[in-house]
Amino acid sequence: MLMTFRCNAYANIMMFGSVGLQLVKMMGYGESSSGAIKAEDIPQALARLQTGLSNTPEDIEQPDLEQDEDEEDEEQQEVVVSLAKRALPLIEMLNAATRDECGIMWESK
Repeated sequence: MLMTFRCNAYANIMMFGSVGLQLVKMMGYGESSSGAIKAEDIPQALARLQTGLSNTPEDIEQPDLEQDEDEEDEEQQEVVVSLAKRALPLIEMLNAATRDECGIMWESK
């Protein structure tokens, strides 16, 4: 499932539904697969999101420093992207929506 965030002040953002739902929940809108935030409510939603992200531990996986180079070639290490980094485009969208005084909508497909 993918989630799309839309705003007239910013390009559309698509992300995995599970990540989008986490961010929507942090903004205070439950785990709603579709919804909207009115322009006047965006600063509060942004503040909630930033607070939620600051309370979330980094999802960074530390590489095994003692691993042999041959093993590294054979095993492909998975790169873990933190929720805070995944949220950056949405934070930028919220800031743009605040500047232009427009709302944000999201939906899952």
